[in-house]
Amino acid sequence: MAWIIAIIVGGIIGWLASLVMNRDASMGIFWNIIVGIVGSFIGKFIGSLIGVGSTLTEFSVPGLLMSLLGAIVLLGIANMVQRGRVR
Repeated sequence: MAWIIAIIVGGIIGWLASLVMNRDASMGIFWNIIVGIVGSFIGKFIGSLIGVGSTLTEFSVPGLLMSLLGAIVLLGIANMVQRGRVR
């Protein structure tokens, strides 16, 4: 059951990050899910650096916000690699 929740929440987080970074038209649901899940790992890493402690196994608002931040960072890196700049 946790995998299904991770896929659904990852898709929502990836979709929100693609809206923030203005990439929604170029991404499908599959890439939204991938960006959301990878973004959650990046967000957990960033959170551990700045002292916002959340685990991937507990559901919390700070954890969701850090996942969104991680997904935005991931899309920013993808923009730099693809276009040589951040939009």
